[in-house]
Amino acid sequence: MPSSVPTFDELMAGCRSAVHLEMRDSYAVDYEEGPFADWRAGFRHDRADRASWWRPWLDLIHEAVSRGAVVRRARIVSEPVSEYTQFLYDGTFTNVAAGEQVRWLPRRQASTIALPGNDFWLFDDQWVHWNLFSGDGSSLGEEITDDPAAAKLCTEAFETVWSKAVPHDQFHIR
Repeated sequence: MPSSVPTFDELMAGCRSAVHLEMRDSYAVDYEEGPFADWRAGFRHDRADRASWWRPWLDLIHEAVSRGAVVRRARIVSEPVSEYTQFLYDGTFTNVAAGEQVRWLPRRQASTIALPGNDFWLFDDQWVHWNLFSGDGSSLGEEITDDPAAAKLCTEAFETVWSKAVPHDQFHIR
């Protein structure tokens, strides 16, 4: 019998829309330690060699978009950007190739937006998947809720950020 709270994978597999708001200037998530170190050492993905960078996350996004889901990601970033944000920026073309729409908002333009205290994914304007991080950026896990007040806050915050943010192909790091 399925649980009453769906997992992230279940939410992504069945959603019509998924939005993600990222608000930190650096993350210390385990699965990015190697790629970030490689990037710092000079590695860059070959844009022409999709097979070399097509990984499970991009497959998941491609599958969702292929079945008609709209997947959007917005990043609020300090300027000048952190080294980690530069790393994210340099690899974002892979997210776009998978079908994500990505926008960037300089933090100074977010001052008047009511934002939740944590990064989140929001599925179908109903399910909030909070991403919890420690002060050093390491993951503290997740929480998933369908609390209407949380969903409303996240919907309004994301849509306001999205309306002010710059599409990835037009955003220039400074």
